[in-house]
Amino acid sequence: MTRTAQRQLGASDSPIEDALEDAFTRMVSEGAQRLHRTWREVFVTGFFGGTEVAMGVLAYLAVLSATQRPLVAGLAFSIGFLALLLGRSELFTEGFLVPVVTVAARRAGPAQLLKLWGGTMLANLIGGWVIMWLIIAGFPQLRTQAIESATHFATAPLSTQTFALAVLGGMVITLMTRMQHGTDSVPGKIAAAVAGAFLLAGLQLFHSILDSLLIFGALITGRAPFGYCDWLAWFGYTLAGNVIGGLALVTLLRLLRSKDRLQEERAEAMTSSADR
Repeated sequence: MTRTAQRQLGASDSPIEDALEDAFTRMVSEGAQRLHRTWREVFVTGFFGGTEVAMGVLAYLAVLSATQRPLVAGLAFSIGFLALLLGRSELFTEGFLVPVVTVAARRAGPAQLLKLWGGTMLANLIGGWVIMWLIIAGFPQLRTQAIESATHFATAPLSTQTFALAVLGGMVITLMTRMQHGTDSVPGKIAAAVAGAFLLAGLQLFHSILDSLLIFGALITGRAPFGYCDWLAWFGYTLAGNVIGGLALVTLLRLLRSKDRLQEERAEAMTSSADR
């Protein structure tokens, strides 16, 4: 079927299916707004993201301590992702799809993407550390569980298995973002958040922000069998794996699927720039 015939079959003249066109338009529009935030807006949004995910960590630790069932605790962790979704805050790893598509469409530049990534990641970690301090101070009964859960990550050496878990972690969080932008249905977005939490926390995949908060909690107790240098070594390879999983296994394929639409968007952006 020719492109012309395909356009005539849809409700719009887009070179991609109507559903994909709607999702593409939402992503570019939202991504442009996110990438044009000021440093203050980036930091505050990221700080809230860290504090809200920490609430999910609290639920995770409480349920895991009571049941010793990671899959059940993973469902409890979905509170954190629901807070992110409904509170409109942001995790660093949520920036692997929407902002990248926006930059590919030339509605923003690489420098703005790096600003969003760097500022959000730092703010996530700071906000999460603050709330984890409060959790450890307020729930001493969870300290042993925090140390046990964090040790699983912080002491894991770089290997094929651990790197694969980090790649899968980046893929899952980006897939969750893709599902949420593929629908206008609030229940559908909530279902995606719960599914993402189940896979990420329930299966104990390696996630640079979520698991860092667990590690911070253990370190704050003063009884952890590892230190901040161990966390940093773990964070380095986990971050790399998350980026590869999110960009290569989800975002790149989405860009290839929407290649023709991206070319149109780039042409429009160049025309607008020339007119100015």
